[in-house]
Amino acid sequence: MTPDVFLFWFLALTTVLAALGVIISANPIYSVLSLVMTMVGVAAIFVTLGAYFLAGVQLIVYAGAVLVLFVMVLMLFDLKHEIHAFTRGPVTGAIKIAAVGLLGGMIVGAIALSANSLMKTENNGIQTVIEGDSTKALGKLLFSQYLFGFEALGVLLLVVAVGAVALARAKGGTHAQH
Repeated sequence: MTPDVFLFWFLALTTVLAALGVIISANPIYSVLSLVMTMVGVAAIFVTLGAYFLAGVQLIVYAGAVLVLFVMVLMLFDLKHEIHAFTRGPVTGAIKIAAVGLLGGMIVGAIALSANSLMKTENNGIQTVIEGDSTKALGKLLFSQYLFGFEALGVLLLVVAVGAVALARAKGGTHAQH
């Protein structure tokens, strides 16, 4: 076994175990930390595949911004009360199983439809971006045509962060100072 194959399988096993930790962990903070490890593992796999741009985006967007929002949401809730609210009786268990089945069916259907549509088209729009310097072309497109969307999203995320901290510290919030 070559060193790069060994590294890939080590990273893949670590990522899968961290993903299982997200599901299995009863403590939400440990679950979020396992999610961070999963995202870092996926970024490391992207690096081994030579996709440095995707690895950077994975770390910045998912391991950075999204997980910070998860931690802020965790700050808002009284976790002991929330655990009891979601673990009541067989009816909620049946609803959870049905929801997982529905979500799984939707994912399989989406994959089947996208694979079917990719087989039908010979020249899709993705191939024109891949030709040449794709990162530079993508950056020019995003920061010229879609600049307002990025700025609006940045302002929205800032308002969400400030609002989450304000709600958590307000009277009656989970982290209110009494």
